[in-house]
Amino acid sequence: MKSQSGISLNNAAVAATPKHLLQFAVDQRYDDYTPVDHAVWRFIMRQNVFFLREYAHKVYFQGLLDTGISFDRIPRIEEMNDILAKIGWGAVAVDGFIPPSAFMEFQAYKVLVIACDMRQIHHIEYTPAPDIVHEAAGHAPIIVDREYSKYLQRFGEVGAKAMQSKKDFELYQAIRHLSILKEQPNSDPKEIEEATKLVEHRQKTLGEPSEMALLSRLHWWTVEYGLIGTMENPKIYGAGLLSSIGESVSCLEPGVKKIPYSIDAMNQPFDITTKQPQLFVCRDFQHLKDVLEEFASKMAYQVGGLEGINKAIECNNVATCEYSSGLQVSGTFTEVITQGKAPIYLRTTGPTALAYANKELPGHGIDYHKDGFGSPIGDWKTVHKWPEQQTDEELRGLGIEVGQKTTITFVSGVTVQGKIDKLTKRDGKLVLITFSGCTAKYQDRVLFEPSWGTYDMAVGARVGSVFNGAADKDAYNQVALVPKERTIKVPSDAKRKKLESLYAQVRQIRETKKGYERVGEIWETQQAEHPGDWLLSMEIFEILDTTNQQPELKAKIEKFLNNKKAQTKDLTTLIGWGFRLVEYHKKPEYQAALHASPK
Repeated sequence: MKSQSGISLNNAAVAATPKHLLQFAVDQRYDDYTPVDHAVWRFIMRQNVFFLREYAHKVYFQGLLDTGISFDRIPRIEEMNDILAKIGWGAVAVDGFIPPSAFMEFQAYKVLVIACDMRQIHHIEYTPAPDIVHEAAGHAPIIVDREYSKYLQRFGEVGAKAMQSKKDFELYQAIRHLSILKEQPNSDPKEIEEATKLVEHRQKTLGEPSEMALLSRLHWWTVEYGLIGTMENPKIYGAGLLSSIGESVSCLEPGVKKIPYSIDAMNQPFDITTKQPQLFVCRDFQHLKDVLEEFASKMAYQVGGLEGINKAIECNNVATCEYSSGLQVSGTFTEVITQGKAPIYLRTTGPTALAYANKELPGHGIDYHKDGFGSPIGDWKTVHKWPEQQTDEELRGLGIEVGQKTTITFVSGVTVQGKIDKLTKRDGKLVLITFSGCTAKYQDRVLFEPSWGTYDMAVGARVGSVFNGAADKDAYNQVALVPKERTIKVPSDAKRKKLESLYAQVRQIRETKKGYERVGEIWETQQAEHPGDWLLSMEIFEILDTTNQQPELKAKIEKFLNNKKAQTKDLTTLIGWGFRLVEYHKKPEYQAALHASPK
Protein backbone atom coordinates (compact mmCIF):
# COMPACT_ATOMS: atom_id res chain seq x y z
CA MET A 1 0.00 0.00 0.00
CA LYS A 2 1.37 3.41 -0.95
CA SER A 3 0.32 6.99 -0.27
CA GLN A 4 -0.30 9.48 -3.08
CA SER A 5 3.33 10.59 -2.77
CA GLY A 6 4.53 7.03 -3.39
CA ILE A 7 5.50 6.40 0.26
CA SER A 8 4.99 2.84 1.44
CA LEU A 9 2.42 2.68 4.25
CA ASN A 10 2.82 -1.04 4.91
CA ASN A 11 4.96 -0.20 7.94
CA ALA A 12 2.76 0.63 10.96
CA ALA A 13 5.02 3.42 12.28
CA VAL A 14 5.08 5.14 8.86
CA ALA A 15 1.32 4.69 8.42
CA ALA A 16 0.72 6.39 11.78
CA THR A 17 2.83 9.43 10.87
CA PRO A 18 0.72 12.60 10.34
CA LYS A 19 0.47 14.20 6.93
CA HIS A 20 2.32 17.39 7.94
CA LEU A 21 5.42 15.18 8.35
CA LEU A 22 4.85 12.92 5.35
CA GLN A 23 5.03 16.02 3.13
CA PHE A 24 8.83 15.75 3.63
CA ALA A 25 8.92 12.14 2.39
CA VAL A 26 10.09 11.41 -1.14
CA ASP A 27 10.36 8.33 -3.29
CA GLN A 28 13.77 6.67 -2.95
CA ARG A 29 14.08 6.21 -6.75
CA TYR A 30 16.21 3.17 -6.17
CA ASP A 31 16.93 2.59 -9.86
CA ASP A 32 18.72 5.95 -10.01
CA TYR A 33 21.62 4.57 -7.94
CA THR A 34 24.51 3.82 -10.29
CA PRO A 35 26.99 0.91 -10.17
CA VAL A 36 29.53 3.46 -8.86
CA ASP A 37 27.15 4.35 -6.01
CA HIS A 38 26.82 0.69 -5.04
CA ALA A 39 30.62 0.26 -5.22
CA VAL A 40 31.13 3.23 -2.88
CA TRP A 41 28.54 1.78 -0.47
CA ARG A 42 30.28 -1.63 -0.58
CA PHE A 43 33.72 -0.12 0.15
CA ILE A 44 32.38 1.86 3.13
CA MET A 45 30.42 -1.03 4.60
CA ARG A 46 33.30 -3.49 4.30
CA GLN A 47 35.59 -0.94 5.91
CA ASN A 48 33.05 -0.55 8.71
CA VAL A 49 32.99 -4.29 9.29
CA PHE A 50 36.78 -4.28 9.51
CA PHE A 51 37.18 -1.30 11.82
CA LEU A 52 33.97 -1.00 13.80
CA ARG A 53 33.84 -4.58 15.06
CA GLU A 54 36.50 -3.52 17.54
CA TYR A 55 35.71 0.14 18.13
CA ALA A 56 31.91 0.48 17.87
CA HIS A 57 29.38 -0.18 20.61
CA LYS A 58 28.70 -3.91 20.80
CA VAL A 59 25.14 -3.59 19.49
CA TYR A 60 26.21 -1.96 16.21
CA PHE A 61 27.35 -4.97 14.25
CA GLN A 62 24.43 -7.11 15.40
CA GLY A 63 22.19 -4.22 14.44
CA LEU A 64 23.57 -4.24 10.90
CA LEU A 65 22.43 -7.84 10.59
CA ASP A 66 19.10 -7.39 12.38
CA THR A 67 18.05 -4.37 10.30
CA GLY A 68 18.65 -6.21 7.04
CA ILE A 69 21.32 -3.86 5.75
CA SER A 70 23.38 -5.42 3.00
CA PHE A 71 27.15 -4.95 2.97
CA ASP A 72 27.14 -5.36 -0.78
CA ARG A 73 24.54 -2.91 -2.13
CA ILE A 74 22.56 0.16 -1.10
CA PRO A 75 19.45 -0.93 0.83
CA ARG A 76 15.88 -0.40 -0.29
CA ILE A 77 13.77 1.58 2.18
CA GLU A 78 10.95 -0.97 1.77
CA GLU A 79 13.29 -3.79 2.83
CA MET A 80 14.45 -1.82 5.86
CA ASN A 81 10.84 -1.11 6.81
CA ASP A 82 10.02 -4.81 6.85
CA ILE A 83 12.83 -5.40 9.34
CA LEU A 84 12.38 -2.22 11.40
CA ALA A 85 8.69 -3.08 11.85
CA LYS A 86 9.74 -5.98 14.08
CA ILE A 87 11.06 -3.49 16.67
CA GLY A 88 8.20 -1.01 16.16
CA TRP A 89 10.11 1.45 13.96
CA GLY A 90 9.91 2.56 10.34
CA ALA A 91 11.80 4.68 7.81
CA VAL A 92 11.02 7.21 5.08
CA ALA A 93 13.26 8.69 2.41
CA VAL A 94 13.75 12.48 2.48
CA ASP A 95 15.65 15.03 0.40
CA GLY A 96 18.77 15.98 2.38
CA PHE A 97 18.51 17.97 5.61
CA ILE A 98 14.97 18.59 6.83
CA PRO A 99 14.11 21.16 9.55
CA PRO A 100 15.17 20.05 13.05
CA SER A 101 11.61 20.19 14.42
CA ALA A 102 10.36 17.85 11.68
CA PHE A 103 13.36 15.53 12.14
CA MET A 104 12.63 15.35 15.89
CA GLU A 105 8.93 14.75 15.40
CA PHE A 106 9.61 11.86 13.00
CA GLN A 107 11.72 10.34 15.80
CA ALA A 108 8.82 10.80 18.23
CA TYR A 109 6.71 8.67 15.88
CA LYS A 110 9.55 6.09 15.77
CA VAL A 111 10.35 6.82 12.12
CA LEU A 112 13.93 7.23 10.86
CA VAL A 113 14.35 9.81 8.11
CA ILE A 114 16.80 8.58 5.51
CA ALA A 115 18.42 11.05 3.15
CA CYS A 116 18.40 8.91 0.03
CA ASP A 117 21.30 10.59 -1.78
CA MET A 118 24.55 8.61 -2.02
CA ARG A 119 27.82 10.39 -1.31
CA GLN A 120 30.19 10.94 -4.19
CA ILE A 121 33.41 8.93 -4.41
CA HIS A 122 35.48 12.03 -3.55
CA HIS A 123 33.59 12.20 -0.22
CA ILE A 124 33.92 8.51 0.55
CA GLU A 125 35.57 9.21 3.95
CA TYR A 126 33.21 11.94 5.14
CA THR A 127 30.24 13.65 3.54
CA PRO A 128 29.21 17.23 4.39
CA ALA A 129 25.59 16.34 3.59
CA PRO A 130 23.38 13.59 5.02
CA ASP A 131 23.24 10.52 2.81
CA ILE A 132 21.97 6.97 2.90
CA VAL A 133 25.22 5.68 4.43
CA HIS A 134 24.80 8.06 7.35
CA GLU A 135 21.12 7.33 7.90
CA ALA A 136 20.81 3.63 7.06
CA ALA A 137 24.20 2.32 8.17
CA GLY A 138 24.66 4.89 10.96
CA HIS A 139 21.32 5.39 12.71
CA ALA A 140 19.37 2.22 11.97
CA PRO A 141 21.65 -0.47 13.48
CA ILE A 142 21.90 1.15 16.92
CA ILE A 143 18.13 1.38 17.45
CA VAL A 144 18.06 -2.41 17.74
CA ASP A 145 19.07 -1.70 21.35
CA ARG A 146 15.75 -1.19 23.19
CA GLU A 147 17.12 1.25 25.74
CA TYR A 148 18.70 3.39 23.03
CA SER A 149 15.60 3.30 20.81
CA LYS A 150 13.52 4.53 23.78
CA TYR A 151 16.01 7.37 24.25
CA LEU A 152 15.76 8.26 20.56
CA GLN A 153 11.98 8.30 20.64
CA ARG A 154 11.93 10.33 23.85
CA PHE A 155 14.39 12.80 22.33
CA GLY A 156 11.97 13.16 19.43
CA GLU A 157 9.07 13.87 21.78
CA VAL A 158 11.06 16.50 23.66
CA GLY A 159 12.55 17.99 20.50
CA ALA A 160 9.18 18.30 18.78
CA LYS A 161 8.07 20.62 21.61
CA ALA A 162 11.27 22.70 21.77
CA MET A 163 10.81 26.41 21.15
CA GLN A 164 12.59 27.65 18.06
CA SER A 165 12.97 31.01 16.38
CA LYS A 166 12.79 32.24 12.81
CA LYS A 167 16.56 32.81 13.08
CA ASP A 168 16.97 29.09 13.84
CA PHE A 169 15.15 28.25 10.62
CA GLU A 170 17.21 30.74 8.61
CA LEU A 171 20.41 29.14 9.98
CA TYR A 172 19.10 25.69 9.04
CA GLN A 173 18.43 26.92 5.48
CA ALA A 174 21.97 28.34 5.23
CA ILE A 175 23.53 25.09 6.51
CA ARG A 176 21.43 23.01 4.11
CA HIS A 177 22.49 25.21 1.18
CA LEU A 178 26.18 24.94 2.13
CA SER A 179 25.98 21.15 2.47
CA ILE A 180 24.40 20.86 -1.00
CA LEU A 181 27.14 22.99 -2.54
CA LYS A 182 29.92 21.01 -0.80
CA GLU A 183 28.55 17.68 -1.99
CA GLN A 184 28.01 18.90 -5.54
CA PRO A 185 31.00 18.10 -7.80
CA ASN A 186 32.70 21.08 -9.45
CA SER A 187 30.99 23.66 -7.23
CA ASP A 188 32.16 27.24 -7.68
CA PRO A 189 34.66 27.91 -4.82
CA LYS A 190 33.41 31.49 -4.63
CA GLU A 191 29.85 30.28 -4.14
CA ILE A 192 31.00 27.91 -1.37
CA GLU A 193 32.92 30.75 0.28
CA GLU A 194 29.83 33.00 0.21
CA ALA A 195 27.62 30.21 1.58
CA THR A 196 30.15 29.53 4.36
CA LYS A 197 30.19 33.22 5.30
CA LEU A 198 26.39 33.25 5.44
CA VAL A 199 26.37 30.26 7.83
CA GLU A 200 28.99 31.95 10.02
CA HIS A 201 27.07 35.24 9.99
CA ARG A 202 23.80 33.58 10.97
CA GLN A 203 25.54 31.63 13.72
CA LYS A 204 27.05 34.82 15.14
CA THR A 205 23.77 36.78 14.96
CA LEU A 206 21.56 34.00 16.32
CA GLY A 207 21.34 35.74 19.69
CA GLU A 208 20.44 33.77 22.81
CA PRO A 209 20.14 30.14 21.67
CA SER A 210 16.57 28.84 21.63
CA GLU A 211 15.53 25.56 23.23
CA MET A 212 15.79 23.90 19.83
CA ALA A 213 19.30 25.27 19.24
CA LEU A 214 20.47 23.93 22.62
CA LEU A 215 18.67 20.62 22.17
CA SER A 216 20.16 20.23 18.68
CA ARG A 217 23.59 20.41 20.29
CA LEU A 218 22.70 17.64 22.75
CA HIS A 219 21.41 15.60 19.81
CA TRP A 220 24.59 16.22 17.84
CA TRP A 221 26.93 15.26 20.69
CA THR A 222 24.99 12.05 21.40
CA VAL A 223 22.91 10.63 18.55
CA GLU A 224 25.25 11.91 15.83
CA TYR A 225 28.72 12.09 17.41
CA GLY A 226 28.50 10.26 20.71
CA LEU A 227 31.04 7.98 22.39
CA ILE A 228 30.11 5.56 25.18
CA GLY A 229 31.96 3.72 27.95
CA THR A 230 35.07 4.76 29.82
CA MET A 231 37.12 7.88 29.15
CA GLU A 232 40.17 5.68 28.60
CA ASN A 233 38.54 3.28 26.12
CA PRO A 234 35.31 4.69 24.71
CA LYS A 235 33.29 3.02 21.96
CA ILE A 236 31.46 4.66 19.06
CA TYR A 237 27.66 4.82 18.88
CA GLY A 238 26.95 8.15 17.13
CA ALA A 239 25.64 7.76 13.58
CA GLY A 240 27.86 10.52 12.19
CA LEU A 241 30.94 8.61 13.34
CA LEU A 242 29.63 5.17 12.40
CA SER A 243 28.99 6.33 8.84
CA SER A 244 32.25 8.25 8.38
CA ILE A 245 35.07 5.79 7.77
CA GLY A 246 37.55 8.65 8.03
CA GLU A 247 36.28 10.14 11.26
CA SER A 248 35.51 6.79 12.90
CA VAL A 249 39.24 6.09 12.71
CA SER A 250 40.50 9.54 13.71
CA CYS A 251 37.95 10.30 16.45
CA LEU A 252 39.54 7.87 18.92
CA GLU A 253 43.01 9.36 18.52
CA PRO A 254 44.43 11.50 21.38
CA GLY A 255 44.23 14.67 19.24
CA VAL A 256 40.43 14.64 19.55
CA LYS A 257 39.57 15.86 23.06
CA LYS A 258 37.24 13.58 25.08
CA ILE A 259 34.87 15.24 27.58
CA PRO A 260 32.57 13.48 30.08
CA TYR A 261 28.99 13.96 28.83
CA SER A 262 26.70 16.24 30.84
CA ILE A 263 24.05 18.88 30.25
CA ASP A 264 26.95 21.33 29.68
CA ALA A 265 27.27 19.85 26.17
CA MET A 266 24.37 22.16 25.22
CA ASN A 267 26.86 25.06 25.41
CA GLN A 268 29.19 23.55 22.78
CA PRO A 269 28.29 24.62 19.20
CA PHE A 270 29.18 22.34 16.28
CA ASP A 271 30.09 22.58 12.60
CA ILE A 272 28.36 19.96 10.47
CA THR A 273 30.66 20.37 7.47
CA THR A 274 33.95 19.36 9.08
CA LYS A 275 35.43 16.87 11.55
CA GLN A 276 34.80 17.53 15.24
CA PRO A 277 37.70 18.73 17.47
CA GLN A 278 36.11 17.32 20.64
CA LEU A 279 33.61 14.57 21.53
CA PHE A 280 31.55 13.70 24.60
CA VAL A 281 31.62 10.30 26.33
CA CYS A 282 28.53 8.99 28.16
CA ARG A 283 28.65 6.14 30.68
CA ASP A 284 25.72 4.21 29.19
CA PHE A 285 22.41 4.83 27.43
CA GLN A 286 20.63 5.52 30.75
CA HIS A 287 23.10 8.41 31.24
CA LEU A 288 21.79 9.91 27.98
CA LYS A 289 18.19 9.72 29.18
CA ASP A 290 19.06 11.29 32.54
CA VAL A 291 20.66 14.33 30.87
CA LEU A 292 17.76 14.66 28.43
CA GLU A 293 15.21 14.70 31.25
CA GLU A 294 17.33 17.23 33.16
CA PHE A 295 17.18 19.51 30.12
CA ALA A 296 13.48 18.83 29.46
CA SER A 297 12.53 19.75 33.04
CA LYS A 298 13.52 23.36 32.33
CA MET A 299 11.77 23.65 28.94
CA ALA A 300 8.71 25.81 28.33
CA TYR A 301 6.50 22.81 27.67
CA GLN A 302 7.09 21.61 31.25
CA VAL A 303 7.51 24.98 32.98
CA GLY A 304 4.69 26.96 31.30
CA GLY A 305 3.73 30.20 33.06
CA LEU A 306 5.23 33.58 32.31
CA GLU A 307 8.63 32.08 31.50
CA GLY A 308 7.09 29.84 28.85
CA ILE A 309 4.91 32.59 27.34
CA ASN A 310 7.91 34.93 27.15
CA LYS A 311 9.85 32.23 25.28
CA ALA A 312 6.98 32.01 22.80
CA ILE A 313 7.01 35.79 22.29
CA GLU A 314 10.81 35.88 21.90
CA CYS A 315 10.73 33.14 19.28
CA ASN A 316 8.33 35.16 17.10
CA ASN A 317 7.11 31.92 15.57
CA VAL A 318 4.01 29.73 15.78
CA ALA A 319 3.75 28.23 19.27
CA THR A 320 1.07 26.80 21.54
CA CYS A 321 0.04 27.89 25.04
CA GLU A 322 -1.92 25.19 26.84
CA TYR A 323 -4.24 26.27 29.65
CA SER A 324 -4.74 24.10 32.73
CA SER A 325 -8.20 23.25 31.33
CA GLY A 326 -6.49 21.58 28.37
CA LEU A 327 -7.44 24.33 25.88
CA GLN A 328 -4.58 24.91 23.45
CA VAL A 329 -4.07 28.29 21.76
CA SER A 330 -1.78 28.10 18.71
CA GLY A 331 -0.44 31.18 16.95
CA THR A 332 2.30 33.79 17.02
CA PHE A 333 2.31 35.27 20.53
CA THR A 334 3.06 38.97 20.66
CA GLU A 335 1.97 40.20 24.11
CA VAL A 336 1.44 39.08 27.69
CA ILE A 337 -0.02 41.35 30.37
CA THR A 338 1.38 40.58 33.80
CA GLN A 339 0.59 41.30 37.39
CA GLY A 340 3.78 40.93 39.35
CA LYS A 341 5.27 37.75 37.88
CA ALA A 342 1.91 36.25 36.96
CA PRO A 343 0.59 36.29 33.36
CA ILE A 344 -3.02 37.51 33.37
CA TYR A 345 -3.77 38.06 29.65
CA LEU A 346 -2.14 36.78 26.47
CA ARG A 347 -2.49 37.80 22.86
CA THR A 348 -1.55 36.44 19.45
CA THR A 349 -1.30 38.26 16.14
CA GLY A 350 -2.33 36.69 12.85
CA PRO A 351 -3.76 33.20 12.16
CA THR A 352 -4.60 31.40 15.41
CA ALA A 353 -6.33 28.11 16.17
CA LEU A 354 -7.85 26.60 19.31
CA ALA A 355 -7.49 22.90 20.07
CA TYR A 356 -7.94 20.31 22.80
CA ALA A 357 -5.81 17.17 23.12
CA ASN A 358 -4.02 18.22 19.90
CA LYS A 359 -7.27 18.22 17.89
CA GLU A 360 -8.65 21.49 16.58
CA LEU A 361 -11.96 22.58 18.10
CA PRO A 362 -14.67 22.67 15.39
CA GLY A 363 -15.07 26.22 14.07
CA HIS A 364 -11.91 27.50 15.74
CA GLY A 365 -9.33 27.21 12.97
CA ILE A 366 -7.06 29.82 11.42
CA ASP A 367 -9.77 31.08 9.06
CA TYR A 368 -12.04 31.99 11.97
CA HIS A 369 -9.28 33.45 14.17
CA LYS A 370 -7.38 34.92 11.22
CA ASP A 371 -6.53 38.22 12.94
CA GLY A 372 -5.35 36.83 16.25
CA PHE A 373 -6.71 35.88 19.66
CA GLY A 374 -6.66 37.34 23.16
CA SER A 375 -7.86 35.96 26.47
CA PRO A 376 -7.41 36.21 30.23
CA ILE A 377 -5.58 33.66 32.37
CA GLY A 378 -6.35 33.03 36.01
CA ASP A 379 -8.82 32.43 38.81
CA TRP A 380 -12.23 34.04 39.08
CA LYS A 381 -13.17 36.15 42.08
CA THR A 382 -15.45 34.57 44.73
CA VAL A 383 -14.67 31.10 43.33
CA HIS A 384 -12.65 28.73 45.46
CA LYS A 385 -11.46 26.32 42.79
CA TRP A 386 -10.10 26.61 39.28
CA PRO A 387 -12.76 27.94 36.87
CA GLU A 388 -12.47 24.93 34.54
CA GLN A 389 -13.43 22.65 37.44
CA GLN A 390 -16.82 24.29 38.11
CA THR A 391 -19.83 21.98 37.84
CA ASP A 392 -22.86 22.91 35.75
CA GLU A 393 -24.73 23.74 38.97
CA GLU A 394 -21.90 25.92 40.23
CA LEU A 395 -21.72 27.73 36.87
CA ARG A 396 -25.46 28.44 36.97
CA GLY A 397 -25.03 29.79 40.49
CA LEU A 398 -22.50 32.26 39.04
CA GLY A 399 -24.96 33.27 36.29
CA ILE A 400 -22.89 31.47 33.66
CA GLU A 401 -25.31 29.75 31.29
CA VAL A 402 -26.21 30.08 27.62
CA GLY A 403 -28.47 33.06 26.86
CA GLN A 404 -27.60 34.93 30.06
CA LYS A 405 -25.82 38.27 30.31
CA THR A 406 -23.06 38.01 32.86
CA THR A 407 -19.88 39.58 34.19
CA ILE A 408 -16.85 37.49 35.05
CA THR A 409 -14.32 39.23 37.28
CA PHE A 410 -10.85 37.70 37.55
CA VAL A 411 -8.71 37.85 40.68
CA SER A 412 -6.29 39.90 38.56
CA GLY A 413 -8.91 42.58 37.98
CA VAL A 414 -9.65 41.68 34.35
CA THR A 415 -13.40 41.84 33.69
CA VAL A 416 -15.36 40.20 30.87
CA GLN A 417 -18.99 41.27 30.37
CA GLY A 418 -21.45 40.09 27.73
CA LYS A 419 -24.13 37.61 26.67
CA ILE A 420 -23.10 33.95 26.72
CA ASP A 421 -23.77 32.26 23.37
CA LYS A 422 -21.99 28.95 24.00
CA LEU A 423 -20.16 26.96 26.66
CA THR A 424 -17.59 24.49 25.32
CA LYS A 425 -16.63 21.55 27.50
CA ARG A 426 -14.17 18.72 27.03
CA ASP A 427 -13.79 15.75 29.35
CA GLY A 428 -16.13 17.39 31.85
CA LYS A 429 -14.09 20.61 32.00
CA LEU A 430 -15.16 24.03 30.77
CA VAL A 431 -12.57 25.19 28.23
CA LEU A 432 -14.19 28.06 26.32
CA ILE A 433 -16.98 30.62 26.79
CA THR A 434 -18.28 32.37 23.66
CA PHE A 435 -19.81 35.85 24.17
CA SER A 436 -21.67 38.34 22.01
CA GLY A 437 -21.83 42.07 22.76
CA CYS A 438 -18.76 41.59 24.91
CA THR A 439 -16.41 44.03 26.59
CA ALA A 440 -13.16 42.91 28.22
CA LYS A 441 -11.14 45.37 30.32
CA TYR A 442 -8.11 45.55 32.55
CA GLN A 443 -7.84 48.75 34.58
CA ASP A 444 -8.22 51.58 32.01
CA ARG A 445 -7.36 49.40 29.03
CA VAL A 446 -10.06 47.99 26.75
CA LEU A 447 -9.00 44.49 25.68
CA PHE A 448 -12.10 43.72 23.61
CA GLU A 449 -15.17 45.70 22.59
CA PRO A 450 -18.54 44.66 21.13
CA SER A 451 -17.88 46.11 17.66
CA TRP A 452 -15.08 43.57 17.16
CA GLY A 453 -17.60 40.73 16.97
CA THR A 454 -17.77 37.48 18.88
CA TYR A 455 -15.45 37.03 21.87
CA ASP A 456 -14.11 33.57 22.68
CA MET A 457 -12.74 33.51 26.21
CA ALA A 458 -10.32 30.75 27.15
CA VAL A 459 -10.97 29.15 30.52
CA GLY A 460 -8.07 28.09 32.69
CA ALA A 461 -6.42 29.11 35.93
CA ARG A 462 -2.89 28.65 34.60
CA VAL A 463 -0.86 28.20 31.43
CA GLY A 464 0.82 24.93 32.28
CA SER A 465 2.70 24.27 29.03
CA VAL A 466 4.11 26.24 26.11
CA PHE A 467 5.56 24.43 23.11
CA ASN A 468 6.73 24.89 19.55
CA GLY A 469 4.33 24.78 16.62
CA ALA A 470 0.59 24.29 16.43
CA ALA A 471 -1.19 21.76 18.64
CA ASP A 472 -2.97 20.27 15.61
CA LYS A 473 -0.37 20.75 12.89
CA ASP A 474 -2.37 19.01 10.17
CA ALA A 475 -5.36 21.30 10.72
CA TYR A 476 -3.16 24.39 11.11
CA ASN A 477 -1.64 23.44 7.75
CA GLN A 478 2.00 24.14 8.56
CA VAL A 479 3.38 23.30 5.12
CA ALA A 480 5.76 26.22 4.61
CA LEU A 481 8.76 24.40 6.11
CA VAL A 482 9.46 22.03 3.21
CA PRO A 483 12.77 23.19 1.67
CA LYS A 484 12.42 24.75 -1.77
CA GLU A 485 16.05 24.08 -2.67
CA ARG A 486 16.54 20.45 -3.64
CA THR A 487 19.67 18.34 -3.37
CA ILE A 488 21.53 17.95 -6.65
CA LYS A 489 21.76 14.62 -8.44
CA VAL A 490 25.06 14.34 -10.30
CA PRO A 491 24.28 14.26 -14.03
CA SER A 492 25.47 11.18 -15.92
CA ASP A 493 27.07 12.13 -19.25
CA ALA A 494 28.23 9.65 -21.90
CA LYS A 495 31.72 9.35 -20.39
CA ARG A 496 30.34 8.77 -16.89
CA LYS A 497 27.92 6.14 -18.23
CA LYS A 498 30.85 4.20 -19.71
CA LEU A 499 32.56 4.17 -16.31
CA GLU A 500 29.32 3.04 -14.68
CA SER A 501 29.12 0.23 -17.24
CA LEU A 502 32.63 -0.94 -16.30
CA TYR A 503 31.64 -1.01 -12.61
CA ALA A 504 28.50 -2.98 -13.48
CA GLN A 505 30.53 -5.54 -15.42
CA VAL A 506 32.96 -6.03 -12.53
CA ARG A 507 30.07 -6.43 -10.08
CA GLN A 508 28.50 -9.07 -12.31
CA ILE A 509 31.77 -10.99 -12.56
CA ARG A 510 32.23 -10.91 -8.79
CA GLU A 511 28.66 -12.00 -8.06
CA THR A 512 28.32 -14.69 -10.76
CA LYS A 513 31.93 -15.89 -10.44
CA LYS A 514 32.04 -16.00 -14.25
CA GLY A 515 33.91 -13.98 -16.88
CA TYR A 516 37.22 -13.58 -15.06
CA GLU A 517 38.99 -13.53 -18.43
CA ARG A 518 37.36 -10.14 -19.17
CA VAL A 519 38.78 -8.21 -16.23
CA GLY A 520 42.02 -7.35 -18.07
CA GLU A 521 40.13 -5.72 -20.91
CA ILE A 522 37.89 -3.84 -18.45
CA TRP A 523 40.92 -2.56 -16.57
CA GLU A 524 42.70 -1.42 -19.75
CA THR A 525 39.55 0.48 -20.77
CA GLN A 526 39.39 2.14 -17.38
CA GLN A 527 43.07 3.09 -17.62
CA ALA A 528 42.59 4.62 -21.06
CA GLU A 529 39.32 6.44 -20.49
CA HIS A 530 39.13 7.03 -16.72
CA PRO A 531 42.71 7.21 -15.42
CA GLY A 532 41.64 9.17 -12.33
CA ASP A 533 39.44 6.37 -10.99
CA TRP A 534 40.92 4.08 -8.31
CA LEU A 535 38.03 2.15 -6.78
CA LEU A 536 37.34 0.02 -9.87
CA SER A 537 41.02 -0.99 -9.95
CA MET A 538 40.74 -1.96 -6.28
CA GLU A 539 37.67 -4.10 -7.00
CA ILE A 540 39.45 -5.89 -9.86
CA PHE A 541 42.57 -6.37 -7.70
CA GLU A 542 40.36 -7.91 -5.00
CA ILE A 543 38.81 -10.36 -7.51
CA LEU A 544 42.20 -11.44 -8.81
CA ASP A 545 43.60 -11.84 -5.29
CA THR A 546 40.58 -13.83 -4.11
CA THR A 547 40.60 -16.19 -7.12
CA ASN A 548 44.40 -16.43 -7.51
CA GLN A 549 44.06 -15.60 -11.20
CA GLN A 550 46.20 -13.61 -13.68
CA PRO A 551 49.15 -12.77 -11.37
CA GLU A 552 50.77 -10.49 -13.98
CA LEU A 553 47.64 -8.36 -14.29
CA LYS A 554 47.27 -8.30 -10.53
CA ALA A 555 50.86 -7.03 -10.20
CA LYS A 556 50.23 -4.26 -12.77
CA ILE A 557 47.10 -3.12 -10.93
CA GLU A 558 48.92 -3.21 -7.60
CA LYS A 559 51.68 -1.03 -9.04
CA PHE A 560 49.11 1.43 -10.43
CA LEU A 561 47.33 1.67 -7.06
CA ASN A 562 50.60 2.12 -5.16
CA ASN A 563 51.58 4.93 -7.53
CA LYS A 564 48.20 6.58 -6.93
CA LYS A 565 48.70 6.11 -3.21
CA ALA A 566 52.11 7.79 -3.34
CA GLN A 567 51.17 10.63 -5.69
CA THR A 568 47.72 11.64 -4.43
CA LYS A 569 47.53 12.65 -0.79
CA ASP A 570 43.74 12.21 -0.57
CA LEU A 571 44.02 8.61 -1.76
CA THR A 572 46.90 7.49 0.46
CA THR A 573 44.68 6.37 3.31
CA LEU A 574 41.82 5.07 1.16
CA ILE A 575 43.98 2.83 -1.02
CA GLY A 576 45.85 1.64 2.06
CA TRP A 577 42.49 0.67 3.55
CA GLY A 578 41.58 -1.06 0.30
CA PHE A 579 44.67 -3.28 0.42
CA ARG A 580 43.98 -3.98 4.08
CA LEU A 581 40.43 -5.07 3.24
CA VAL A 582 41.70 -7.47 0.60
CA GLU A 583 43.89 -9.13 3.23
CA TYR A 584 41.12 -9.13 5.81
CA HIS A 585 38.71 -10.56 3.23
CA LYS A 586 40.56 -13.89 3.41
CA LYS A 587 40.18 -14.25 7.19
CA PRO A 588 37.55 -16.62 8.63
CA GLU A 589 35.95 -13.93 10.83
CA TYR A 590 35.26 -11.71 7.80
CA GLN A 591 33.82 -14.58 5.81
CA ALA A 592 31.54 -15.43 8.73
CA ALA A 593 30.36 -11.81 8.93
CA LEU A 594 29.86 -11.64 5.18
CA HIS A 595 27.77 -14.79 5.07
CA ALA A 596 25.67 -13.56 8.01
CA SER A 597 24.95 -10.35 6.11
CA PRO A 598 21.78 -10.11 3.97
CA LYS A 599 22.47 -10.00 0.25
